[in-house]
Amino acid sequence: MNNLDFYDLGLNDEVLDGLDAMGFHTPTPIQEEAIPAVLDGNDILACAQTGTGKTAAFLLPILDLLTNKPATASIDGLILVPTRELAMQIDQQIMGLAYFCNVSSIPIYGGRDGKSFEQEKKALIKGANIVVATPGRLKAHLQMGYVKTELLQFLVLDEADRMLDMGFIKDIKDIIGHLPKKRQNLMFSATMAQNIRKFSYSILNNPKQIDLAIAKPAEGILQAKYELEDEKKPMLVRSLLYSQRDKLVLIFSSTKIGCKKVAAELKAAKIAVEEIHSDQPQEKREEVLRQYKNGTLKVLVATDILSRGIDVKGIDLVINVDVPREPADYIHRIGRTARADSKGVAITFVNSKDRRKMDAIEKLMEQKVRLMPLPDEIGGPGRPPARDQRGGGRNFRGGGGRNGRNNNYNRNRPKKNNNRRNPNKTSTK
Repeated sequence: MNNLDFYDLGLNDEVLDGLDAMGFHTPTPIQEEAIPAVLDGNDILACAQTGTGKTAAFLLPILDLLTNKPATASIDGLILVPTRELAMQIDQQIMGLAYFCNVSSIPIYGGRDGKSFEQEKKALIKGANIVVATPGRLKAHLQMGYVKTELLQFLVLDEADRMLDMGFIKDIKDIIGHLPKKRQNLMFSATMAQNIRKFSYSILNNPKQIDLAIAKPAEGILQAKYELEDEKKPMLVRSLLYSQRDKLVLIFSSTKIGCKKVAAELKAAKIAVEEIHSDQPQEKREEVLRQYKNGTLKVLVATDILSRGIDVKGIDLVINVDVPREPADYIHRIGRTARADSKGVAITFVNSKDRRKMDAIEKLMEQKVRLMPLPDEIGGPGRPPARDQRGGGRNFRGGGGRNGRNNNYNRNRPKKNNNRRNPNKTSTK
């Protein structure tokens, strides 16, 4: 199905008015396939790369089917997500898309004080068309007996692979035990490992399967990598930020400690930056993300808490200061840029320990990431990269040590241009 308009997908006028107001006219491939299938009453098992519009693929048909539905104390639709940030984002998208539909929603997530739990309780007792929730928080409400689900029509599991990775499978099964057996189930994921398919068999009923470009980054992302050791990473980050002034930049670190360290180093260099990780109070995280979304904050350092499902328009550059633990997480990280057919750049720093992880990522994507030469002030003039584009030599540029095996070797020695000062010495190329 190509060159379709949203008007061709059978959506009602209220939903189409909302799309028009938000400036959306052409569906993405996942939306083209999923929306008619949901409207026809099918269960869905959908897999598509990040940044392709999976959220709207399930929201739009649900809003269509719930438009102007009389309010009751029971939930009509339940959307389970892995993180509070994603719960807030989907709730905001519902408010925008449902402006003309008279459909209500409630976000339910933890990390806040007891007052917020009481506010959620009152909202759940009153009822809403759609509840967007993290599994643990919703389970706590369900166990107290006041959440009405007997009229529930839709169950959506968004970022299903992430929820399984985070250990939510038992909570999800407990929640499903509170739901009516007759319902429409929609499972969306960015990857489709065997454990996801196995889990889907216990939830979905003869689902329509949609698989689009699994484990492939968006075409608009220009990918590059630098090979260097950890002590030189702060210098390279500052150099990249200097060349990308006034651009929206998202920097990923795999750990909370690493995230804090990068943010502290950038602040010491007088760069305006904030950080997001799970050690922060929820209110702080919300405020930082709000500043980043409205553009008052240009540089943000985050853990993988922001690698999935967070849609911030206009991110120009993603920097991975380390290689993520899992190859699929790389796809999610760099997918924060080049959203909705735009362009973006993703740069990854690879030290000697992370080289195999990067090889696994390239194998998953079935493509090589371009190796860039380090700037002279960081790598030293004339020093060759670890592996040039012809697949030669093994030394890291500026990494110290022969063949990358001894990172402390030569670390404190003055940089030399061996090829120029000693032309008879064997090249590392």
